[in-house]
Amino acid sequence: MNFSEIQSLLGNEAESLLNHVCKTIAKDKLHLPGHDWVDRIFSPSDRNIRTLRSLEQLFDHGRLSKTGYLSILPVDQGIEHSAGASFAPNPEYFDSENIVRLAIEGGCNAVASTLGVLGSVARKYAHKIPMILKINHNELLSYPNIHDQTLFASVQQGYEMGCVGIGATIYFGSPECRRQIVEISRAFEQAHQLGMATILWCYLRNPAFKTAATDYHEAADLTGQGNHLGVTIGADIIKQKLPVNNGGYTAVKFGKTSEDVYTKLSSEHPIDLTRYQVINNYMGRMGLINSGGPAGKNDLAEAARTAVINKRAGGMGLISGRKAFQKPMKEGIKILNTIQDVYLTKEITVA
Repeated sequence: MNFSEIQSLLGNEAESLLNHVCKTIAKDKLHLPGHDWVDRIFSPSDRNIRTLRSLEQLFDHGRLSKTGYLSILPVDQGIEHSAGASFAPNPEYFDSENIVRLAIEGGCNAVASTLGVLGSVARKYAHKIPMILKINHNELLSYPNIHDQTLFASVQQGYEMGCVGIGATIYFGSPECRRQIVEISRAFEQAHQLGMATILWCYLRNPAFKTAATDYHEAADLTGQGNHLGVTIGADIIKQKLPVNNGGYTAVKFGKTSEDVYTKLSSEHPIDLTRYQVINNYMGRMGLINSGGPAGKNDLAEAARTAVINKRAGGMGLISGRKAFQKPMKEGIKILNTIQDVYLTKEITVA
C-alpha cells in the first residue's frame, strides 16, 4: 500500500494526522526507532549478550526487519475473552497452528500467545518466527469476575520451547496490582538472565478511573504513568492502548500530577497524547507498541490510523490481533500488511 492509499484510508483525518507538528516534546529529544536500535539502546544497558541476541532476532524478522519497528500478532483472547467469543467469527483459529501461520504469512516480526498455543507447534515453528510466551492471563470463567492476572506459565517453559521473549500483563490501579508487580518483576529478571526479551502489557483497571461523564482508563496521563511503572521493572518494550483522552488524574482526584502535563507536555491532538506515552518510556528508550483494539466495521482504516499515530508520535509499532484473526486469513494478512506499510512509507515521518 502506497502513501496515497494510506491517505485515502485516513479520510477526513488525513491532513490533521499526516501534517501535524508536535510542539510539546520535540522529536530530537526522543530515542527513535532505527536499524541500529539494539546496539544504540541496549548495548549500554544491563541486558546480557543473550538478551541482545534475542532482541536482534525480534527486530530482524518479517517485513519490518532492520527498520527498528515492530508488527506483532498477539492472540491470547481464547482466555481473556473466551475461545467462543474470540474464534467463533472465524473458527479456523481454534486450530493453534493457524495463529502462527497468520503471523508468518502476514509478515510479522513475532507471534505472542499462550503456553498451549505455542507449545503445541513449537518444534515446527520456533526457528521460523520469533515466539513470545504470554505467561499470565485473566480468565473470565470464574464468577464474579475480578481484574486479576494469574500466572499460567513459567519463564523456564518459554525458554525451553525456544521463545525469544516473554510477555505479561499488569493491571495497574487494581487491588491486586502490587502482587502482580512483584511477580512480573521477578519473571522479567529471570527472563533477562536466560537471555529473553520482555514485553509488558501496561493496562489500567480501577472503577475509580471511570466517572459518570468519562472513562479515563485510556487517558494519556494515567496510561503514561502505567508505562513508566512498566519500564521501571525492566520491560524492554511496552504495550499500551492508544490514548483517547487526558486529565485522568484531575478527574479522579487522587495521585499526583502537574499542570505542565496538560499545558506543555500534551495537547488534545492524538499524536501529542501518544507522545506523552512515549516520553514516559524514558523518552522512547523503551519502545512503545500500541494495541490494535477490537475488531469493528472499518478495521483496515482503523489499523492504518493507529499505526500513523503511533509512528508519528515516536512509537515503535503495533501489536494487533483481533482485527486480523477474526477475519479470513487473506483479509487478516491485508490488515497486518497495511500496518507494516505505514512504517515502511518514508513520507510518513515522526511529527
